[in-house]
Amino acid sequence: MPTFPARTAHERQATGHRAIRAGGAWALCVLALAATACGGTASSTSGPASGPAAALDPSTTGTVTGRVVLTGTPPAAQTIRVDGDKTCAALVPGAARLTESYVVGADGALANAFVYVKTGLEGRTFPVPSEPVVVDQQQCWYTPRVVGVRVGQPLQVLNSDPLLHNVRAEAAINQPFNQGQPARGMRYSHTFSTDEVMVALSCDVHAWMHAWVGVMNHPYFAVTGDDGTFSLPDLPAGTYVVEAWHEAAGTTTGTVAVTAQGTAVLTLSLPVPSA
Repeated sequence: MPTFPARTAHERQATGHRAIRAGGAWALCVLALAATACGGTASSTSGPASGPAAALDPSTTGTVTGRVVLTGTPPAAQTIRVDGDKTCAALVPGAARLTESYVVGADGALANAFVYVKTGLEGRTFPVPSEPVVVDQQQCWYTPRVVGVRVGQPLQVLNSDPLLHNVRAEAAINQPFNQGQPARGMRYSHTFSTDEVMVALSCDVHAWMHAWVGVMNHPYFAVTGDDGTFSLPDLPAGTYVVEAWHEAAGTTTGTVAVTAQGTAVLTLSLPVPSA
């Protein structure tokens, strides 16, 4: 799989740890271990949510719809054997999976591309959702593979498997984290403090597990489906640079003008990188 810069910066320590005052260090550690042993929800917060949000008049907003396409022939998917972990092997049919570096449909439709407004929203603030974005670990695989989350909105990583996973976040700007989840049903919650495209998730126990998180300070982002399409609704009228990021094909941008109650169409093309 091609290297993405955010994934190469292996994090230095688990996030959510604050400076521990000498008198209370032992007690804090005991409480944290007790929560983990009981299957409780671990959590950390890297910073506050954004400030007051300006109200939007729906009559002044429009929509960007479009498609991300791949040009060229991507490398064939490779077989990943998971029988090094007997529990994983029992969960996964055939004890094998195929890589998903490229998921390409008809006419080059590229799935799992993260599409977002890169410029044009400067100076604006928007309400931050309180409900978490969830990334699950199912059958020794992250799902969804690509998600977006707001600055100040919780990201929850759930372990739905009856075995040990270890969630490693390789952030270059935000604080990275490294969290063990030894039991089914455990959740780890983290709140990012600043925007970053992208934060890579991996598992120290199962090297084939990968996911990516786009951290945004606005709500105008989407992940393409199997048909390569995306939609960015309710954008204030204006001119924007929209970027598509893909784990293997890299990034590309396009400029689009949004009119009040109008729909702008944008196609973003990514070539298969040369070897």
